[in-house]
Amino acid sequence: MQVINNPKQMQDLTLSLKKEGKRIGFVPTMGYLHEGHLSLIRCSKKENDITVVSIFVNPLQFGKNEDLDKYPRDFERDKTLCQKEGVDFIFYPDYKDMYPEGYQTYVEVVELSKGLCGDFRPGHFKGVTTVVLKLFNIVCPDNAYFGKKDYQQLKVIERMVKDLNLPVNVIGCPIVREPDGLAMSSRNSYLSKEERDSALFIYKGLIEGKKLFESGEKNSKKIKEIVIDTIKKAPLLKEIQYVELVDKSSLKPKETAEKGDIIAVAVYIENTRLIDNIEL
Repeated sequence: MQVINNPKQMQDLTLSLKKEGKRIGFVPTMGYLHEGHLSLIRCSKKENDITVVSIFVNPLQFGKNEDLDKYPRDFERDKTLCQKEGVDFIFYPDYKDMYPEGYQTYVEVVELSKGLCGDFRPGHFKGVTTVVLKLFNIVCPDNAYFGKKDYQQLKVIERMVKDLNLPVNVIGCPIVREPDGLAMSSRNSYLSKEERDSALFIYKGLIEGKKLFESGEKNSKKIKEIVIDTIKKAPLLKEIQYVELVDKSSLKPKETAEKGDIIAVAVYIENTRLIDNIEL
């Protein structure tokens, strides 16, 4: 496994590998890898000749008063995990190489970036799409792998790829959960034991909403109410930012639930913001 810091070196390398007929798989991350990331790496390993993992905490997608400075980082740990999984290259750029002095170019997917997390994190998805487009241009992957926990992010990136005619297949992979149901996230490292126990009510709420739908309830408001009522039982709940039932493609809120729709939530357990979703 090789660690590459320079964008031009990474680009030259992958372009030369593609000329040799190699298929490139790519897993973009902000590091502090967990089993969710590793599941993406394994998908890439199965489907490609070469797997590249990027590790870059992207400041553009953090808003004012968000957790950029305290976001967990441990490159040596990440490197060890990548090595164990058989990753071929880690792209580990410096901030100044990704955003050189005078940087002024941004990419925005206008409609899909609205609603859900977009309402509470202004500019977040503009930062995501900008860095992902840059990474796609540097790594030149055939396939890129993203987790469905960040469902709105996945849809935004799919739209960007379609709209800009990018030669990349975007592959959404299932949410990976702890045995007790908590969706894996780097931010879980912020949680104390008590906070983590409280966080379990997020998935419990989603399950209750899905059960109600499967019992025949189609009224979106009633399904959301049972999700909210369940999450409100969490002892250390600070805030429910949103519980929405949306169309799986447009992300527009639905009044009448249908199979394939998504219940998406964002919740603060004390000072940690957690997101999750479930498909009906």
